[in-house]
Amino acid sequence: MRNRGYVIDGPRGGGKSRLADDSGVHRAAVTRLLQRQSMPDLETMRRLAVVLGVPLRDMLIRSGRLSEDDLPLEPGPGTDPGAGRRLSPEEAARRMGVPEELRALFVKVARQFLTEGP
Repeated sequence: MRNRGYVIDGPRGGGKSRLADDSGVHRAAVTRLLQRQSMPDLETMRRLAVVLGVPLRDMLIRSGRLSEDDLPLEPGPGTDPGAGRRLSPEEAARRMGVPEELRALFVKVARQFLTEGP
């Protein structure tokens, strides 16, 4: 945050307010996050990642929500042959064991965070 010019240590909280405005996140939520009083939901993390210029993957790992093993950049040894390709949300739900009755919801939410590409 500091590297992006947000003065979050000042007593007046101007940097927090500006970060909240820029990201569309409520100022109180930014304050709670900085004081480690709450864990951001995925949408909040996505918004902050965009404003801060940090990949969402890094935000998830730095927050402690997921590990690098959970979000590998490259397929590791012993992974299945399809590991190098992008999984569909349906396939991801199946592999993660999302219950059948929740898969449609999972797929709908996951598609909101996907970008077009290879």
